[in-house]
Order: sequence, then C-alpha cells, then structure tokens
Amino acid sequence: MSKKNSQRVNVVYSTNPNFKYEESNAQQPETLVPSQQKLYVSIDRKQRGGKEVTLVEGFVGNEEDLKELGKMLKTKCGVGGSAKDGEILVQGSFKQKVFDCLLAAGYSQTKQKGGN
Repeated sequence: MSKKNSQRVNVVYSTNPNFKYEESNAQQPETLVPSQQKLYVSIDRKQRGGKEVTLVEGFVGNEEDLKELGKMLKTKCGVGGSAKDGEILVQGSFKQKVFDCLLAAGYSQTKQKGGN
C-alpha cells in the first residue's frame, strides 16, 4: 500500500500487530433528479464587502453534478461564481434570471427566498 494513495484516518503509528487501519470511505450522495430537488434562490451580501451574489442552496447530489449546474447558471448569466458544499454562488444580482433558468432546466420545486 503506497503512502500517497492511502487515506488512513486518525492513526500515525501503532505497535499493536492486530491493528486494522481505518480507511476514509467518503461516499458522495446520489444526485436526485431535477424534479425532486428543492432549491432556494436568494441574494446574499454577507461577508462579501457589500457585493451581491445570487445564492442557490439545497442541492442534493455529488460535487460533479453541482459544478455542472453551476457552470450552466454562470454561462446563462454571463458572470463568474463558484459551486461547492451544496451551494452555487453566481456573482451579481441575478435572482430572477437564475430562478427562470432552473425552472426551464426542470427544477420545478425551486423557490425564491427574501425580498426584491
């Protein structure tokens, strides 16, 4: 077992000859189909120096699908952003446009949060 590929958890060294290393088996959840996703679209300004971002929360699935959805939304809005930890950030105030894009993509349970 090579040290580079090993994902041992919580142990540096053990003198016990019967010790079994714990391997990290971080499995990503399966991605729900778009019609079952409950997404929330809002505008966020917190800890961003007063700049607005459009925030999409509530995505259930693996990181690849999240990044793919984020890329689609950023392309439709023509801006940058990021997608990680179940959230998509789209730079700028595009709440209605992102909401419409999600509905058109089949995310029928999408809701808007907050005013404006």
